[in-house]
This record gives sequence, structure tokens and C-alpha cells, in this order.
Amino acid sequence: MEQRPDFNESSSPLHTDNTLVDHQFVVIDVADIKPYAYNPRRGENPEYDRIKDSIRAGGMDQPLIVTQRPGETDYTLHAGGNTRLRIYKALYQETGAERFRTVTCVYRPWTRETDVLLAHLRENDLRGDLSFIDKALAVRDAKRLLQQEQGPGIITQTELADVLRERGYALSQGLISQMEYSTERLFPVLPTALNSGLGRPQVERIRQLDRAVRALWLDRSVDTEEEFDQVFTALCLRYDGPEWDIGNLRRALEAEIAERAEVNIQAVSMVLEGYLTGRRGTEAGSDWLTLEEETLQEALQEDPDAAHEPRSSLAGSASSQPRSLGRDDLETRDVDCAPEIPREPSAVQPLERSSDETMDGTSESESPGVGITEAATLPRPADRKSLRARAWTLASRLAQRNGLSDLIQPLSGQGLGFLLSDVPDPALVDQLDEEKLAQLSMVWWHLAAAAEMTVAPVDQLLPSLDDESILRRALEEQDAGLLFSSVWTLDPGHMGYRLWRRLDERDWRDLIDLMETYRGLHHLAETSGEPLWS
Repeated sequence: MEQRPDFNESSSPLHTDNTLVDHQFVVIDVADIKPYAYNPRRGENPEYDRIKDSIRAGGMDQPLIVTQRPGETDYTLHAGGNTRLRIYKALYQETGAERFRTVTCVYRPWTRETDVLLAHLRENDLRGDLSFIDKALAVRDAKRLLQQEQGPGIITQTELADVLRERGYALSQGLISQMEYSTERLFPVLPTALNSGLGRPQVERIRQLDRAVRALWLDRSVDTEEEFDQVFTALCLRYDGPEWDIGNLRRALEAEIAERAEVNIQAVSMVLEGYLTGRRGTEAGSDWLTLEEETLQEALQEDPDAAHEPRSSLAGSASSQPRSLGRDDLETRDVDCAPEIPREPSAVQPLERSSDETMDGTSESESPGVGITEAATLPRPADRKSLRARAWTLASRLAQRNGLSDLIQPLSGQGLGFLLSDVPDPALVDQLDEEKLAQLSMVWWHLAAAAEMTVAPVDQLLPSLDDESILRRALEEQDAGLLFSSVWTLDPGHMGYRLWRRLDERDWRDLIDLMETYRGLHHLAETSGEPLWS
């Protein structure tokens, strides 16, 4: 029975010539072995301390595999082992023990650089501990070395896949394409995120966003392609970090387009969603607002609440995080989409009422509610639950367009269907000019009125408000002064020229519809005898 070699206590003399044969065991001074120059692992091995303790206690379980470049006297690692070699050198320096001065190795004759690189890749793949970017950078090195070996000419991704397969490291052309995108496009601008574990699925999502925004940018003549590359690079660098969130990048790109094209950010978001899902539909150069309305109408025909369902998964999880304004213009503020509204399909019909018919189905002679003179963009609710859903939708749209989307949340089965979670961010006082701050503040007060934040039973509101909320404290303490000092409260006489005249048509229609929905809910409560607040 063949005896297993002792890799740590070998009595073989140190090798001093180049007459070794393939797979021969040889004892080498660790000072004469170099780590592999193109080691796929570029960061610290997370198992370093554990491996070091194991080697200190019992030596090495497997021999190092070494080779020797032509013309060199030192050896280099042939397939893995860089961490173990580093540990051996560290232990010898720390202890001076003779058993760490030399190490038994298996010799492999030199063939070519790419063979050694791929041997290291295969070894690390067997261990399963390489990050996606480490593999991608190693494949990039392999391609460069192959080009050097083969001479002039460009190696295509398909050719590279074929060569790698022949050398025992099979990768698909699609995976190679993603790896090249990672190393060439992303690694210079997202090094921290990639080194922190950003994997293949996340890279593909970034690539989809990159392509979609670039296409939209050029189709809509937002700016030059060079400008897009500069913006994309700057924003990636801004948001690079260990806790990467693609939602931050998407919202920042939308804000850039909105500012440069001088359009509402909601229009940009809706158009971009079409690009991401392959539903571009409209010819390049079409009017932004027209396209936004067409997209909204199509969405509402399929699903009345679709305009306020969450965006595609590209938005990530960052939408739940509070944010302050990053720009001077309210319309270019980073916004979140409202949560999905509970639907009652059987209770929602298309809105086809005459101009003298109110929200709850009565005529104007029966109810003094404000009539709608244009076709509304939302379906006609037929019961209290649907009216609440409609109020929530309208309030969310107003909040999103006016920099308050973080403060709106649904309220199921109670009140008007939504509430405000807090007062506007105090930092806005310094970030907005007087005109925009006035508009934001008055929209907040309109939403507060429509949600009955200051007249509803306090015990019905508090469970939905955070403990740190200024609004919660004002309601608990019945401190009107705290509320007025936290939200700019203008002379009501300014309402006309500060708000009504400045709201665009969509916001004006939504505000009127919200007030009508409020009246419709109270009319149903009065006729049924069932209060809105239980």
C-alpha cells in the first residue's frame, strides 16, 4: 500500500537544479517560492486566521503545486496555494521554527502563462470562495494573455469562450459578456460595491438600467452620449459603497434627465419603465407630457391602480429610506412610487358620469359637491373602500409631484384612506426658495386637511405615527404652536396666487378630485349612519 508523503517533515534535500519531472515531490525553501502574479483572489482570504491556526497546529494537509518560468531560479505557485504560502512565510518569520522554513511541493513543468492562470481559477472555483468581480478580472487577464500568446488580432467573446472550454474552464459567451461589462464599465466606478460582493444578478440589473437610460437619453435628445457617460460615471462613484442600492442610481438618473429635459420627473420615470420592460412604443422625440398621459391612460385601462404600484425590481429597497431634497427644483426631487392600493374589482367601474353627477352617484341638486368638468383619470368608486383607495391614490400623486412622497401612507379601513406621517423635512427651509417652499407647505396643509390630521380622533392616528414624529408630538400634546412652527403657514389670502395659480393642470385636477372624494366619503358616512372614524 502506497504511503502518503509527509508534506512537512520530508528529509529530501532542497532542490537546486532544473532536472525535475512532472509530479515529482521536492522540498523547497519558502523564500524561493513566489505567489502567483495573477492570483485571481485580490482581497484577503476570509478564512486566513482559521487556516493559519490549522497549519500552526498540524502542518499542511496538501502539498503546494509549483512550477518554474523559463530562465528563473525561483519557483511560482502553479495552482492555488497563495494563502498557504503566505501563512508559511509568516509563521517562519514569527517563530523561526525549521519546520516552517521549508515545504514539500509537487512540481509541474512550465507550459504557458494562461495555463497557470486557468489552473488557479479552477482551484479557486473548486473551493467556491471567489467573488464575481475576482473571477471577471481573472478572465480579463486570461484574455489579455491569450492575445499576447496568439499574436496580433482581437479575440471575440465567442472565441474566448471556445479557448477557455478547450483549456478546461468553460464559460458561456453571455457570462463572459457580463464579466467584461463588470471590469470595463463598472469596476472603475463601483469598486467598493463589487469588492463587497455585488454579484452577477445585480450586475445584470445595472447593465439593463445603463442601456435603458442611455437609449432614452439619446432618443429624447436629452444631451450627448459623452455627457451621459460622464453623468453615469459621476453618479456611480457617488453611490458606490458596501451597501449598494440600484434604486439610488435610478432615481438620480431620472432626476438628471428631468432637469436637462425640463420635464416632470414622474414623466421620466414612467417613460423609463417602458424602456426597461421593452415597451418603448412611442417614436423618439415625442412630447414627454403627451407620452406620460398616454402611458398613464394605458396603465389605468389595464389596472386602475397600476399608476401607483411599486416600480420594477430595479428600484431596490432604498425607497423605504427617508431622503432630503438634493436639488433646488421640486419637480426634480427623487421620488418613490406609492405602495399598491387594495383593489376591489367588482366595485370599480369606468368613470362615465355627467358633469352634474357627484362622486357618490347623486346629482348636484342632491349634493353640493364640486363637479368635475373633465374626464377624470381614475375609475369611479362605488363604495367607501374604493373611495378611500381613490383618496389615497390622489394624495400620493400630489405628494410625489410636490416633494412629499415620504410622508404619505395608507390607512386601511379608517378615516379618509391615508394620513401624513410627519411634517416636511426642516432642511427644506434652507434648500428651497420662498416660492417652492410656499407651494410645498400649502400642499402639505391641503393633504393634512383631506386626511383630517388635526380633527380626527387622536387615538386613531397615533398608532400609525412614529414615536419620533413631530406631528405625533403635536397631536399628543395638542400643541398647535409646535405644528405651526414646523410647517410654514401662510396667510390664507395668499392661497390663490401662491398655490392655485401655480399648480399645473394635473395637480389642480388631482387636488379638486381629492376634495370631491373627501366630500363623497362624508356624504356616504352621513347617509349610512356609519362614521368614518370608529
